[in-house]
Order: sequence, then C-alpha cells, then structure tokens
Amino acid sequence: MPAPKPAHGRDLLTPLGWGSKETAMTEQLGRITINPEICHGKPTIRGLRYPVEMVLELLSAGMSASDILADYADLEAEDITAVLKYATHLSRVQRIEPVSA
Repeated sequence: MPAPKPAHGRDLLTPLGWGSKETAMTEQLGRITINPEICHGKPTIRGLRYPVEMVLELLSAGMSASDILADYADLEAEDITAVLKYATHLSRVQRIEPVSA
C-alpha cells in the first residue's frame, strides 16, 4: 500500500467547512502539515518536526514570538502566525452540548 500523502492546513480545514475564504489565510495555513511519518501524524510547521502543539505551549507559557524565533532558527514569523490561525480555526465551535454522566 502506498504511503499516505501529507496533508496541508488548507486541505485539512476544507472538509470542516472552512474553505479558502482568503488567499493569504490559506497560504499561511498551508504552512501547517500533517504527515504520518513526522511526529506521529501531529500537525507540524512545514514538516520540520516542530509540532503546532509545542509552539502553542511556548506562547501560552509567556514566550514571545521573537523569543521563539530566536531559539528555533528554522522557524519564520509567518509560521507563528499560521499556528495561531490554525488554532483559531480549530477552536471555533457552533455549540457545546453538555453530556450527562
């Protein structure tokens, strides 16, 4: 069986109803990739083995984007923006239903 083709952010969001509304946004989301061979299939930045989750954790711990870029030379400012946009899209929900135990 052939290896699965890596997915890019813009392709991941389309089935969820978030089509390409803005070209600039989809280009940024294209920096987010999912490849089963990299980081166990977690979303990463440009397939560089920097998980989106890690960058979000660094930001939520108080690290600035410029500090992250200084510590991780492979990353670019557009990568940080793409991570934030990706997280924003994933956090959008229409409604939360309570589940009884």
